Amino acid sequence: MKGSAVIVGAGIAGLAAAGSLTAGGWDVEVRERHAGLSTAGTLLGIWPKAWAALQRLGVTGGLDTVDVTSGEILRPDGRVMAALTLPEGSHGVARMSLLEALLAALPDGTVRWGIPVNSPAELADLRAGADVVVAADGVHSAVRAASLPGSRLRDAGVVAFRGVAPIESAGASETWGQGLIFGRASFPGGGSNWYAGVQARLAGDRGDEPLAILRRLYRDWHPAVHEVLGAITPEQIDRRRIEDLAPLASYVTGNTALVGDAAHAMAPHLGRGGCEALVDGLALADALLAASSVTEGLAQYDAARRRTTQRAVAGSRLMNRLTNQQQHPWLRDSLVAAAGRLAARRRPGPAATTPPGRTTP
Repeated sequence: MKGSAVIVGAGIAGLAAAGSLTAGGWDVEVRERHAGLSTAGTLLGIWPKAWAALQRLGVTGGLDTVDVTSGEILRPDGRVMAALTLPEGSHGVARMSLLEALLAALPDGTVRWGIPVNSPAELADLRAGADVVVAADGVHSAVRAASLPGSRLRDAGVVAFRGVAPIESAGASETWGQGLIFGRASFPGGGSNWYAGVQARLAGDRGDEPLAILRRLYRDWHPAVHEVLGAITPEQIDRRRIEDLAPLASYVTGNTALVGDAAHAMAPHLGRGGCEALVDGLALADALLAASSVTEGLAQYDAARRRTTQRAVAGSRLMNRLTNQQQHPWLRDSLVAAAGRLAARRRPGPAATTPPGRTTP
């Protein structure tokens, strides 16, 4: 089946859906409220299934990548608790570079910049004029709010600080403390991707100077943390409160489909948000192209993606609670260390465990 689609949002999910639908012969328009691509975000860990989606879109050739398949979980004093791994075939890419590659693969004029879709009336006009409307407008999706007024975001109780430091990293690590985590890894093209996950009650107010907060919270941590905090300025720090989306009964309403964070906003603690957004975009296009009607195609998309992504939301929520635990972190650390030792006995090579599996909150 072929038709017309208006996609609201030029993020990862929206651009992936646009590329796949365009390749299938659909007439596609993307509306983005900002004047250009978002510059938010740093490093994304792209799991094999998501990398395969990028290969189908033909955008992997020009992407600069770093190895994210191995690293260490550390204690605040720098001692190793366990090794961590991602599946073979995973890649680390800069979020901005990924967006640029997805945009470059689209025909000129596909994206219309500076055109928000905020009101129910605007959404109704889009629904009347296109076969399918795709809500790809992020965590605080206006299209979702208008289409599913009962949808609800949940506060994850964590504030994420992140950025890129002008220093090199020899490997990836994540350090777990009491109510705090700190991660560091190589960044494509040079520098260090870093992130700090801080329990909200420890993170101060948004008006507080972020670097001062971080230096105070991590003052007793190992040198690799201080090296990053000594190399950055307050202006280089992105700060945001983490939220996830309570499970929806469907990702489809009428001729509107939700993708990416609009459908399943999740905590970043399993590194799955960007990956699932990519897969959403292609899964939606595959379902519509194979179906005999829009109704059938959207139903197939919902069946293919909703349960899988909602499990990822639940797993990320659980990992958030585990890694940013404030009470009894010694129990958490003992369990992680034991899991690493068990993995080491079961296979040759260094101890391995998969819990964090992420590159940035």
